[in-house]
This record gives sequence, C-alpha cells and structure tokens, in this order.
Amino acid sequence: MSNSRRYAIPILVIGMILSMLYVVFSASSKGSNRDPVAKFAVGALAALDTSEQGERAPPAPFTILDGSDTNLQAFEGKLLLVNFWATWCGPCEREMPSLAALQTARGGDRFQIIAISVDSAEDRDYAVRRLGELSGGGLEFYALRPDPSGWDIVYDTGGGGGFPTSILYAADGTKIAKLKGDADWTSYEAIALIDSLLAQ
Repeated sequence: MSNSRRYAIPILVIGMILSMLYVVFSASSKGSNRDPVAKFAVGALAALDTSEQGERAPPAPFTILDGSDTNLQAFEGKLLLVNFWATWCGPCEREMPSLAALQTARGGDRFQIIAISVDSAEDRDYAVRRLGELSGGGLEFYALRPDPSGWDIVYDTGGGGGFPTSILYAADGTKIAKLKGDADWTSYEAIALIDSLLAQ
C-alpha cells in the first residue's frame, strides 16, 4: 500500500469528524439559542421571525368600531399582538378562535390582541359580524381607514405580503417578532411565548 493511500483513510475520517463537529457547533450557536424569543419558533410558531426586532411601531392610523382613528401608540404600556386578517381569508378565519382564546386567557392591563380587518369598507358590517362569530365576542373590532392611506398601517408594520400576519410589539412600542400565516395561539409554544414576555 502506498504512503498516499495509507494516509487517505485517516485523513478522510478526520475530515468527516471535523465536518460533523462544525455542523453541531454551527447549529448550537445560531441566534435561536441566544435570542430568548426565537427559541419559541418551533411547532405552532415555527414561522416566527425575529429579524425585525427593535423596529418602532409606526404612527399610521387605523379605526375602532365607531370609525374614529387610533394608532399603536395609543396602546403603549401593553404587550400587543397585532393581527391583520380578512373575512375572505380562510387561514385568518381558522386562527381567529385561538386568538380570541389567547385574549381571554392572557388579555388585560398588560396584554392585548388587536385584530385589524383588511376587508373593504363595503364589507365592514359583515367583518364586524364575522369577527363576533369567530371570536365569540372576545376580540374588539379594528379596521383599516377607508381612505387611500388606510393600508399604511399594514405596510409600515411589515404586515404586507399575505394574510393573516401577526406582529408582536413590546410595551415600549418596539417590534419583537412577526409571524406570517395562521397559527394555533392556544398551543404550548404560543402561551409560553406570551407568558415569557409578560414575565420580563
């Protein structure tokens, strides 16, 4: 056996071991282990994205049930889960009961879910009724303003690109995380995330 062949097998084995160690150490040093929020991006919250963490909540207005304006700054002091949804969106309707259950379980002076309807102004009455049906009356109705600037709240929060989209804001008005698509907000991961944030 030549010298090059004699050393080839041990070098190959050492190379494989080093590759495996690199993969293990790379996986363990990813942000999800250092970021206390990203560690909840599993199971029902697998799509949780913390890449925009720290961005300020935009001042763009949206409306309350009576049609008057409000904005996210009006809720500062509370942990907020802002959810953009629509009656024509199947996944939005599918997740709404779990959002209502989370609001019932954890909502109060320190936490609130703000479900903002992106339905057209013509469908507003139906959206109000539908939210009541889906949430059992557990969620308040919010909507986009009926003028062209109405979508600013969606785009300025990073909520565009598909519905439902949910965005978590800390009590100081900074973004914590975003989740595109529906989720089970009564899951272990979701409850644990909210409890963890409320404990801070």
